Amino acid sequence: MWNLYEGLLLLLLCVIIFKYLKIIWAARNLPPGPIPVPLIGNLWTLNFQIHPETLIKLAKLHGNIYTLWLGETPLVVLNGCRAVKDGIVSHSEELSGRPVAGFLRAILHGKGIVTSNGHMWKQHRRFALMTLRNLGLGKCGLESRIKEEACCLVELFKTKNGEPFDPSEMITNSVVNVISAVVFGHRFSIDDGIFQNLVKCNHSLLEIIGSAWGRLYDSFPWLMKHLPGPHQKAFEIMEHLHQFTDNEIRIHKENGSLEEPQDVIDYYLAHISKIEGEKESIFNEDSLIALVIEFFNAGTETTTTSLQWALLCMVAYPDVQKKVHEELDAVLNGPVIYYEDRKRLHYTNAVIHEIQRFGSVAAVGLARTCIRDVSISGYSLHKNTMVLANLDSVLRDSQHWKTPYQFNPHHFLDKNGKFSANEAFLPFSAGARVCIGEQLARYELFIFFTILMQSFSFHLPEGVTEVNTQYVFKTNLQPHPYKICAVPR
Repeated sequence: MWNLYEGLLLLLLCVIIFKYLKIIWAARNLPPGPIPVPLIGNLWTLNFQIHPETLIKLAKLHGNIYTLWLGETPLVVLNGCRAVKDGIVSHSEELSGRPVAGFLRAILHGKGIVTSNGHMWKQHRRFALMTLRNLGLGKCGLESRIKEEACCLVELFKTKNGEPFDPSEMITNSVVNVISAVVFGHRFSIDDGIFQNLVKCNHSLLEIIGSAWGRLYDSFPWLMKHLPGPHQKAFEIMEHLHQFTDNEIRIHKENGSLEEPQDVIDYYLAHISKIEGEKESIFNEDSLIALVIEFFNAGTETTTTSLQWALLCMVAYPDVQKKVHEELDAVLNGPVIYYEDRKRLHYTNAVIHEIQRFGSVAAVGLARTCIRDVSISGYSLHKNTMVLANLDSVLRDSQHWKTPYQFNPHHFLDKNGKFSANEAFLPFSAGARVCIGEQLARYELFIFFTILMQSFSFHLPEGVTEVNTQYVFKTNLQPHPYKICAVPR
């Protein structure tokens, strides 16, 4: 019996050594990086999370382009503005793929936009951009919807009568209702139990995706899909979202008018009807469900978190808030605000951009893959190699920002006080996989922020003298919970 055990242990040891030598052999053609541990690679070094600060620290040791190992899978990391732009901008097409294995792809089944590749990705991306334009993005239609939700948020803040409150839930509800109008064609009452459950599911799903369990699934998908753990909750949540979306599609079929589409679901169903009979069409209801869930998830969390950072920064930097108030009062003619006003509100526009830079919400983004062999910063990467752009390192690159770790609106102002863009401002990523909701998010941030600032002065609760501007790392970078007082102006 002992000989059997010894034989099995010897076999296991040989397998581990073989796999480790295989990694070492593969690493010879990749950028240098920390030495991987057998089986788990660099997961221990990463503390089983892709944390932007860890990535920046590793760049100081190994250079701005280096290799990490997620189990037996290499991940090439790009740090700093030069390396990131050389990768995802200069070689946008070559780095336009998504990993064909991993947690996010397993959840979304490779459909929709985020995790799909090739023809499916290109067709759905084109459809999404066209639909957003048709729904009024860049016109008055969608802008009016955003204003309505911003005004509703103002009324909710007023109910607090200047007393301390946590604004996060109210902000979330308002932002969710914007994307709900875009996707479903209607808003929800904030007291609606279904609505509250959707918001909760969305938040929980993103937390699980960014957790250590998500990284373990990325590294060992063949094993993790069979093991119990918090990661399995994500599949339960997706099933719930799938059922809700399926029901919305059924209602649209029964009550909607495909001749006059009003939302994403209408437009997609109309497109399915238009191409009915075409062979090998990638437009079907399963793909529609994935696309709707992606719209809902992506259109909620980043904008919500950015607005939470915005109000926190206003109470943390009262001098900045004062200047914003002064500019709004001096430039705007009355309470009506338009997105085009940003061209006249130079300081306010700079503050909004600095909030996005300082908050660095989508710090590391999503991994891409090379769809063909490519050379980046002198390193030759083979087809299917995973590449991760550390966006946080771009937003804090000392070569492009005077005070990278401090909140400073002057990062976006020239010597004459006019708004000035910065090439290292990439909060929505860049290249072929740039966030399709970038323009919508820009509209929301500007309109929500300016309407709130026009309506209130924000203060710390009585007795509170310090503000914690450090972030909490989840899927994105979130501010610590806080309370503020909103005093009508």
